[in-house]
Amino acid sequence: MQVEQAPQNRLKAKVTSAQTAVASYQSVNSKVSAYKSAASALTQLGTWRAISATSSSSSVAVSTSTNLSATTGSLTFDVTSLASKQATTMKVTTFEDADNDGTLDTTPAQLTSAPDTISITTTAGKQYDIDISKDKSAAGIAKAINDSDAGVSAYVMKTSSSEGVLQLTGRKSGASNGFTLTGLDGLGVGGTSPETTEAKSATIEVEGGGTSTYTVTSDTNTFTGLMNGVTLTVSKKENDVTIDVNNDTGAIADKMQAFVDAANASLTEISTQTAYDPSTKTGSPLTGDFSVRDISTKILGSISLGLDWSEEAAGGADVTDKIKSLKNLGIELQQDGQLKFSRSEFLNAYATNPDKVKEAGQKLGTQIEKLTTTMTTNLKSVITGRNNEIDSLTTQISNWDIRLAAKKLALQKQYSNLEVSLGNLKNQSTWLAGQLAGLG
Repeated sequence: MQVEQAPQNRLKAKVTSAQTAVASYQSVNSKVSAYKSAASALTQLGTWRAISATSSSSSVAVSTSTNLSATTGSLTFDVTSLASKQATTMKVTTFEDADNDGTLDTTPAQLTSAPDTISITTTAGKQYDIDISKDKSAAGIAKAINDSDAGVSAYVMKTSSSEGVLQLTGRKSGASNGFTLTGLDGLGVGGTSPETTEAKSATIEVEGGGTSTYTVTSDTNTFTGLMNGVTLTVSKKENDVTIDVNNDTGAIADKMQAFVDAANASLTEISTQTAYDPSTKTGSPLTGDFSVRDISTKILGSISLGLDWSEEAAGGADVTDKIKSLKNLGIELQQDGQLKFSRSEFLNAYATNPDKVKEAGQKLGTQIEKLTTTMTTNLKSVITGRNNEIDSLTTQISNWDIRLAAKKLALQKQYSNLEVSLGNLKNQSTWLAGQLAGLG
């Protein structure tokens, strides 16, 4: 059977080789796709409009987000109030939990005099009627409020053996999230009328032109929209807080570094997958594949040749003053075939002429994105072809399984018949030997 299985074994070896090649192609494609993504990032306006912000006060936190409308500038203001939630409290008569039901008890007289329904009305005018008929104890009322959708939390805090405080707190801060409580003024739970600390919004007074100021409020201590792409969070009252927002050149340089790193990762992966060791005469899965080596050649060529403004020139644009060499962006090709990015050179160039560097950076991203799109398309096509080849080989191997099983069965039957024939011959030989012995 080993001889019969030889063709199938050769097919299996081809499958293993093809699978190894597919894994290598996929690895190269992954690196080139990452390079494409890094190039695409350079084409985005948001990359070149990154901002950073600083606050003059440790009590005012500032964060930024990248968007097309992000602006730079300075803002000075006073924090005049902080956002708070409404708190409404009332003293109530409570007793020990004599019946062990988990609530503080009230007297029967208080149970009968308390109303069956209380109401919470929001600042926006929406009224929530809350049924407390099942349990008119202070704890029962608190539970009914917590179970409602009124946006209010309630709990009873025991202050002595017979007294406590029923406290209602708004779940959201800000003047627009206040509420009024009705139905408990009649001392239905044996307490005093409610006392309220109103909800407040955070307020800042922003310095305008000259001596003018304007007020900005927020239901929370966080302010958005004062400057596009900037969010402020205040934590205490304070005067003369200044926020400075500037272009985040460091973030832009990070994108350029990521671009160079992705290019080097692609070049390294291609080198690994196509390497050949002459001392051991062993190759890698893609050794000898010109199409993969050509990817490396084109990546290096795109860097050494620099930016191509021919399309713009053909359209009538003046390209004489455009950046052409990538060295002017801090990118340089080294002798070892890797790229090097000089952060300082890039930042100096950007500081000198940000518009020209931005234009060149976007042009670079567009050129490489177009180049790598073709590369990944071709790699995916090769991977698909190899996978189809594997499927075909796998089908052939399965067919050989059927063929070999039939061959094995035929051989087993043949050998079984031979054993029977040999047994008959042995019997005849024994008989003949006996006959010959009798003749003697």
